[in-house]
Amino acid sequence: MKKRALISVSDKNGVVELAKELEALGYEIISTGGTQKTLLENGIKVIGISEITGFPECLDGRVKTLHPAVHAGLLAMRSNAEHMASLEKLNINTIDIVVVNLYPFKKTIMQKDVDFQTAVENIDIGGPTMLRSAAKNFQDVVVMVDPSDYGKVIDELKTGEVSLETKKLLMYKVFAHTAVYDSLISNYLASKLDIKFPETITLAYRKKQDMRYGENPHQGAAFYGDELPKATSITSAKQLHGKELSYNNINDTNGALELLREFDTPAVVAVKHANPCGVGTGKTVYEAYVKAYEADKVSIFGGIIAINGIVDKATAEEINKIFVEIVVAKGFDKEALDILEQKKNIRLLELPEINGERENFIDMKKVYGGMLMQDGDVELYDKSDVKVVTKKQPTETEMEQLDFCWKVVKHTKSNAIVIGKDYATAGIGAGQTNRIWATNQAIEHAGEKAKGCVMASDAFFPFPDCVEAAAKAGITAIIQPGGSVNDELSIKACDEAGIAMIFVGKRHFKH
Repeated sequence: MKKRALISVSDKNGVVELAKELEALGYEIISTGGTQKTLLENGIKVIGISEITGFPECLDGRVKTLHPAVHAGLLAMRSNAEHMASLEKLNINTIDIVVVNLYPFKKTIMQKDVDFQTAVENIDIGGPTMLRSAAKNFQDVVVMVDPSDYGKVIDELKTGEVSLETKKLLMYKVFAHTAVYDSLISNYLASKLDIKFPETITLAYRKKQDMRYGENPHQGAAFYGDELPKATSITSAKQLHGKELSYNNINDTNGALELLREFDTPAVVAVKHANPCGVGTGKTVYEAYVKAYEADKVSIFGGIIAINGIVDKATAEEINKIFVEIVVAKGFDKEALDILEQKKNIRLLELPEINGERENFIDMKKVYGGMLMQDGDVELYDKSDVKVVTKKQPTETEMEQLDFCWKVVKHTKSNAIVIGKDYATAGIGAGQTNRIWATNQAIEHAGEKAKGCVMASDAFFPFPDCVEAAAKAGITAIIQPGGSVNDELSIKACDEAGIAMIFVGKRHFKH
């Protein structure tokens, strides 16, 4: 039988060169539609798919390759005498190489305001079917979905035949490719039908990089990005300088970005081990950075800095005075880059859409043998739910500072307490096993700066001890969800200390 290769691709990168090489190796080329046109225009002899099937393409191209003359040629096992006799009886030739990549469904649904029917029309049927047929018969058919494999296959063909090892790898890549393709379709349909938590779920992620190690040196690791890129995600950041990001770098930077997005004025967030250690806002990036640095000069060392504006020379000079792992910002001016790049190991990341719009998202957490899913914690609080529960009313300034601290405590590991003033954190208590420890930690970090601060708690006070500690430290106002059976005891303690307290009816546990 004649050696034949079937080529039908949406991504035509390298396909002309591949077809020429296969033609030179004695393969007849079968093709369809736009690929056939491209190959003919480049002087390659092509057999149209209708010549193989004896049936015209129909239904606006929906039916081209779904035919026994194609799939029998792919699925026939060459070592099976009955299979080969059947082909001969039916006058069907084998197809030895398949080069297919699929209708651009991903590209289609990423277009703004794409309509449902257009998306559906870009669901490939024949392509995945051919790929699966070819991959199932991997020992006899070489199948390629990735243009990066073209060169390797040609090199092996020139020395005789494609190795079984390579064929198995190509088979794996086919089923990985179609799995991702199908997951994009199912997740798109779920979104359009408002199915938030489906009965079964498949997720598509693409590897961004292999890592030297994970959270600890004895753990292997890799970094994957959503198959549908998100402009505001760290996966979209461009690294301008420094060594490769580590597992912990990426996790911490993501945490910094999540908090940074709460602010629409110039803001700087410093993070250490996924918890904020210093946060400040100001009229300029420089002012915000100074506030974040002054909030905790110790913990910021070796930390992550996230900035929702352009880093200028003055800010870069301040950052350069200490060691930090990463600076991620909306951008860097040339002078700032020149200064920061003097340090070899600092990583500089540019994320132009750092404060861009984000759709609501599903938060996922892997557990052994399963996965937890929940709505993303995107709400801060509903202003209509705010209640002043004490005799003392918070001043307008205190309300602004309470709002600032509430944004920070939302992104701090529970049990969490944040105290601050003048649009800067003064002390943060994070990840404690009881709330009074978190309160004492925040107050201890703040020291003398605690006097005149306001306080935020991510959940209610189960006892009045936190209010009593706040009163001793000079805290003037408190924001908390409310809802404890002991709320009245905390309210009474505030009234006795002359502290204003508001309930917002929403907690922000973060585990």
